[in-house]
Amino acid sequence: MLKTIPYTLLLILIFSSLTTFAQGDLMIMPKRLVFDGSERSQEINLANTGSDTAVYAVSFVNYIMTEKGNFEQVEEPIEGQRFATDFLRYFPRRVSLAPNQAQTIRVQLTKTGNLKPGEYRSHMYFRAVEEQTALGSETNESSEGISINIKTVFGISIPIIIREGESNTIIKLSDLELSKQGEFPRLSLTINRTGNMSVYGSLIANHIANDGKKTEIGIVKGVSIYTPNTKRAFSFELREASKVDLNSGTLTVSYMEDKDEVLATSELSL
Repeated sequence: MLKTIPYTLLLILIFSSLTTFAQGDLMIMPKRLVFDGSERSQEINLANTGSDTAVYAVSFVNYIMTEKGNFEQVEEPIEGQRFATDFLRYFPRRVSLAPNQAQTIRVQLTKTGNLKPGEYRSHMYFRAVEEQTALGSETNESSEGISINIKTVFGISIPIIIREGESNTIIKLSDLELSKQGEFPRLSLTINRTGNMSVYGSLIANHIANDGKKTEIGIVKGVSIYTPNTKRAFSFELREASKVDLNSGTLTVSYMEDKDEVLATSELSL
């Protein structure tokens, strides 16, 4: 008798640059929540853009960010890291969305009266719940052995951050290096962070010609460096570099927050 055994593959995706993020048939807005003292409650909007009903379990997970920007799940905070889970509550914890249906998740602060100054971060995780088929319910009389039915179930997480007190964070850019190999030139650098808060913003590369002409040749949005990390290695393609001569002039790169405040700038002579 053929037995069908359902297996699940889990894929975790961390939001980066999109205001509205879509993975599979799930759209989520916004891509991150920050409680900085001005609000006690915020909402996350979910929408099913697919043609089938989807069910998602909602929970919290905690990550550390590596120096290369990858995320690794942890159960206990490392030195200098603080989780936000003990100070957040949310509802509902399970969502069923019919095609083209939307749902709101409400996230509230709780027990924050004695928070120490600094930043607290956890990630809200939305895991698609796969309907499981009972073992032995599917058979094929002409076959022998075991059939493995592999189905991919997506998980999406967004950071939720609580900030207590004023930020004293300082950002510096270093180790600029330009590679001209490949279809597009690539700029590599290190983002250095000191202080009590994380940062989230955009990297913008400009070419300054010898005659002073300024041309934007590359941009990447949604670049973060979370506490307690002190640096992050990053590289991105300069997709508009064909507009300029990279053999002369100066290459400048700026790190800017969403509100267009320049946090750091560095330059590379060509």
